[in-house]
Amino acid sequence: MLDKMKMNDPEIEELIKKELQRQQNCIELIASENIVSQTILEANGSILTNKYAEGYPGNRYYGGCEYIDKIEELAIARACKLFNCKYANVQPHSGSHANQAAYLALLEEGDHVLSISIDRGGHLTHFSPASLTGKMYNAKFYTTDKNGYIDYDDVERLALEHKPKLILTGYSAYPRKIEFKRFREIADKVGAYLMADIAHIAGLVAAGVHESPFPYCDVVTSTTHKTLRGPRSGLILTNSEDIIKKVNRAIFPNTSGGPHEHTIAAKAIAFKEAMTDDFKKYAKQVVKNASVFADELRQYGFDLVTGGTDNHLILIDLRNINMTGLDAQHKLEDVRIATNKNTVPNETQKPSITSGLRIGTPAVTTRGFFEEDIKQLAKAIKYCLIDNNNDGAIEIVDKLTKKYPIYKEL
Repeated sequence: MLDKMKMNDPEIEELIKKELQRQQNCIELIASENIVSQTILEANGSILTNKYAEGYPGNRYYGGCEYIDKIEELAIARACKLFNCKYANVQPHSGSHANQAAYLALLEEGDHVLSISIDRGGHLTHFSPASLTGKMYNAKFYTTDKNGYIDYDDVERLALEHKPKLILTGYSAYPRKIEFKRFREIADKVGAYLMADIAHIAGLVAAGVHESPFPYCDVVTSTTHKTLRGPRSGLILTNSEDIIKKVNRAIFPNTSGGPHEHTIAAKAIAFKEAMTDDFKKYAKQVVKNASVFADELRQYGFDLVTGGTDNHLILIDLRNINMTGLDAQHKLEDVRIATNKNTVPNETQKPSITSGLRIGTPAVTTRGFFEEDIKQLAKAIKYCLIDNNNDGAIEIVDKLTKKYPIYKEL
């Protein structure tokens, strides 16, 4: 594909080529990243980017949308089929956009909400004080127990005390399965909406590897680029006709103008890909790889939040080896392993430094890694962070990246 590029901007062309080389020669362990198919890549860079299409299929503010409408209708239908729900809005530009629109659809400014804090696995848009969402709504935060698991009794206690209008589940750095039914029971006790942000686990849900938030949740938001392996974008799902009407208004005209129809086409392809047997095998392997990774890291002396994982990600608490998350991230970059620093329960460092490291298996599994490759990768991390043996780590990274190239024909 790159040799077909006819760009009149050699600086940008060269930087794109260098990024391809970086991705090829680096091992991506960032839990929120993945590698899309070439079909998705091509759709996302297609001539559909030329078209403005404010509004919705059949009700646009611009002419010339007859084919755009069909593409968006197809994306909606596929999203509903994939997640076994009645309604979908495929226009959010990101997971953050999807969350903001869902809140606008269901809440009034100042309403009480119940969520989880960042240091326990939440996201900025889960009502963090640093986010617009934290400034608009009155948030209380539930916690995790001493082992790092969601404390459902604490969720219920806080819900009964504060009577939130909305309870949020779904996380950015939580390595265990979510009990949606338990959350539904708590929400029903106080008459709250139940919302799930499944950005990280959407692909696992689609493949049946993680329990679905339906029929328990009133509204579900997601990104489409993590375990779902689609383009970088967002999605909102529901079974309620009343809620989807409110969501549609919250997206347009409240928070956006023209949807990115090139990305919506790429999302439609991703939804179709996620219905295949190959994708189901992939999602199962993602979880297998993460489980093996956790076992290996634990044997090497790393302290894991909750002791392991049920999904695609692992959260390492580095305090037992006297290292910050930022230091670990930089050290691993030196051996061409990409990770991200992350807060952990009872965090003592600033968010720009952290005490933890988050790693995930979606991208390496797409690349072709199996259990034995994961064991080698865990050894490389041990070499780098514990043994100060960068040469040994780089040797492993070289072997793995050559064994599993990405976009082979580029």
